[in-house]
Amino acid sequence: MEKRMFPRLHREVGVVGLGAWQLGADWGQVSDAEALAVLTAAVESGVTFVDTADVYGDGRSEELIGRFLRERPDAGLTVATKMGRRVPQTPAAYVLENFRAWTDRSRRNLGVDVLDLVQLHCPPGPVLATDAVFDALDTLVAEERVAAYGVSVETCDEALAAIARPGVASVQIILNALRHKPIERVLPAAVAAGVGIVARVPLASGLLSGRYDERTTFPDDDHRSYNRHGEAFDVGETFSGVDYATGLEAVRRLRTVVPQGATMAQFALRWILDQPGVTVVIPGARNADQARANVAAAALAPLPTEATATVTAVYDDLVRPQVHDRW
Repeated sequence: MEKRMFPRLHREVGVVGLGAWQLGADWGQVSDAEALAVLTAAVESGVTFVDTADVYGDGRSEELIGRFLRERPDAGLTVATKMGRRVPQTPAAYVLENFRAWTDRSRRNLGVDVLDLVQLHCPPGPVLATDAVFDALDTLVAEERVAAYGVSVETCDEALAAIARPGVASVQIILNALRHKPIERVLPAAVAAGVGIVARVPLASGLLSGRYDERTTFPDDDHRSYNRHGEAFDVGETFSGVDYATGLEAVRRLRTVVPQGATMAQFALRWILDQPGVTVVIPGARNADQARANVAAAALAPLPTEATATVTAVYDDLVRPQVHDRW
């Protein structure tokens, strides 16, 4: 698999990683055996970057990854986790004492002495303007609790604020064929600063897999049921904030330019990889076959001009009015 560099992390990762939210919670039930099979299939297919969070299943995702690391110490994984969403979202919570406690818990869950990368997990906006927060993160590095830190964000303005911080190694942001705004300013700023970009929600909560239609239903414990209007967390995390019916129509139009032999999901992942400045894309997977299919997107040739023009046209026609000014 092609590898790209996190300059401030001083390591390369495969361009297709694995998002481990599904292995914790909020996507229906995934058994321990299924979760470990996903991790095994991903690594055996070339994945070297896994993203999780302390809040996914209240630590279950981290614990499963830790179990996998013990069973496969030679896997060569870079594991990124996130912190900050297990407490009420007030800027006052983002202090060194809490950072130490949160990273200690993640280190125990993952079974490691030093976290490869810890990210603030979509913190309140004022947190990114607080010097003391980044001083505390620098302290975590100095204390060798973490090797590096980054920020996961909801908006492009938040991403730019994070990129401006000299110690930030990575920014994680929603980027997909239904969410284009980061291409305008975030990706160029990241390249100029040497900050890695982790593209999350790459399949728009599965919309861009092409498997869903108007008759599809989701379990009650799946965020695609209970967060469609932002009832639990930012609505942009569910279907990228796009109205479900609009998303289905967008996918129908995009199907016409999917290369022969590729799936809709692989096409959507390849489109992200073609954007200059993207370091790694982190699709999730609920089973081993999905993990292997996602990785195969890295082997596709860059998309032809006709296909990229169609993605832009569909976005401008259907999606831009709903999402572009919000995030």
